[in-house]
Amino acid sequence: MRLNKYISETGVCSRREADKWIEAGRVTWNGQCAVLGTQVGEGDEVRVDGELLGAKKKDVYIALNKPVGIICTTETDIADNIIDHVRHPQRIFPVGRLDRDSEGLILLTNNGDIVNEILRAENNHEKEYIVTVDRPITHLSLQMMASGVKIMGEITKPAKVQRVDPKTFRITLTQGLNRQIRRMCSALGYKAQRLQRVRIMNIELGNLASGQWRTLTPAELEGLLPH
Repeated sequence: MRLNKYISETGVCSRREADKWIEAGRVTWNGQCAVLGTQVGEGDEVRVDGELLGAKKKDVYIALNKPVGIICTTETDIADNIIDHVRHPQRIFPVGRLDRDSEGLILLTNNGDIVNEILRAENNHEKEYIVTVDRPITHLSLQMMASGVKIMGEITKPAKVQRVDPKTFRITLTQGLNRQIRRMCSALGYKAQRLQRVRIMNIELGNLASGQWRTLTPAELEGLLPH
């Protein structure tokens, strides 16, 4: 394993930061000053500033009920960022995003490989939302949402849509265009007033309180992780 990946997987910093530490001469490998591209094998000893690095960090997978106003960014100099909100001891990042005005289920992890697996469009992973609009929505509009709406120059993929009450509906998407549901509503003459994600694949928001997070269960991970 490359040295920068080894260092980042212990959770102390990112790969980019690790490269800076190596270039600055702060990292030793088996007692020698390490260089960029050094390969770390079983039993090798890596130290930063003389401190022995621990074992590879444990993978973290959590579900957060994101409140309105929290921003899905790892940049901690931005106010209301998701990282400061969660305050997890490990270095984690969100899988995909929910815009600032939306709420509900978002996953966070320290495993970069799983992010691509979940976000890759051709995998057609389901995400389910409950949406409330500014006026009663017609049956025809719901049918159009289900069959596809033209936004940003393309027709959205077919979706599952179910009415909840006169102004509220459930929609299950298998794609994730930028602000897709809000744009679909707008294209049909509605304004989305509340947008809550309640499911990602096999993981349900359930009764998780707004602003709270929990670790995914083994059963949830079984359905989430590629086999």
